[in-house]
Amino acid sequence: MSPCLELGFSTLRWAEGSLLLLDQTRLPRIQIEMHLHTVAELVDAIQRLCVRGAPALGCAAAYGMVLGVLDAKQPSEWLTQLRASGALIAAARPTAVNLAVGVAQMLAVGEQLAAATDADADADVDVWTALLLDAAIAFHDADADACLAIAENALPLVPDGSTVLTHCNAGALATGGLGTALAPLHLGHARGLRYHVFADETRPLRQGARLTAWELARHGIEVSVLADAAAATLLASGKIDLILVGADRIAANGDVANKIGTFPLAVLAERFHIPFYVLAPATTIDPQCAGGAAIPIEQRDAEELYGEDGARTGVGVFNPAFDMTPAGLVTHIITEHGIYQAHGAGQSAWQAYVNSLSL
Repeated sequence: MSPCLELGFSTLRWAEGSLLLLDQTRLPRIQIEMHLHTVAELVDAIQRLCVRGAPALGCAAAYGMVLGVLDAKQPSEWLTQLRASGALIAAARPTAVNLAVGVAQMLAVGEQLAAATDADADADVDVWTALLLDAAIAFHDADADACLAIAENALPLVPDGSTVLTHCNAGALATGGLGTALAPLHLGHARGLRYHVFADETRPLRQGARLTAWELARHGIEVSVLADAAAATLLASGKIDLILVGADRIAANGDVANKIGTFPLAVLAERFHIPFYVLAPATTIDPQCAGGAAIPIEQRDAEELYGEDGARTGVGVFNPAFDMTPAGLVTHIITEHGIYQAHGAGQSAWQAYVNSLSL
């Protein structure tokens, strides 16, 4: 059983020829699954943030590649549709690298299946599709395993009784398993440890207030919500022991792209000498991206800021979905493989790790 199911919900799953997603735009008021049957439906769900969080997007992308070939009848048609599906899914959102990783891994499986088939032979595309689905499920299972390993690695950094600040949602809702930033909290709580978590509201879409608070509270973890602008006051009070955040892309030098509002927390953490930890699977690390300046930052629609106020004529909007935190402000990066420091004395070990991922 996937660890996320122990929390009483499944972020995404494959069932009876379709991809089921928990619609996160309806949370916390309504818990309902969407049934997706086409790549177009998945792209729409990704862009509307029905599914979000870098690892979950990678899993959704892997399953989406299966959706793209379900109606293919011939080998050439199957491969053409697989490639076209990959292009559409990978372009759905630009910042989270896991989306492209999920596409690339499934595309590699498809290309290998095609290459292993005699050009003059009749290939059974239904068998190809079944094998592709097996690969997508394995990708999902690997993410769940990575989440659990991240939790185990990070748990010693989050002692019993800790008061933690987090931003956005990097829990089970954002992954194929227990989560990243929230994973050690879920694991520790299940083992009898107790925490108090402060969840930044995370404007403008309030993922902290809507999603993180909902997820932690239903697991019995004490959680309080605060406005993003109140974080400095909270950190200055001395009440916070550590900060846990996830990531949407980590550059080779350790720069971190995460939900907008993460960077100022890192600056404040340095000012008040509070550990600032980034938790993410290896699939979120982009060895081909030298530094944060090369990470594409998605710009979202103006209406996300205006909300019920509606559009305002003649008023400009700056609404980046993510910001970039320099590696020097990150105390440690925790992945399923261990705990790393991308600067100072730990820089060489970090670079060796990143280089191993690109092999």
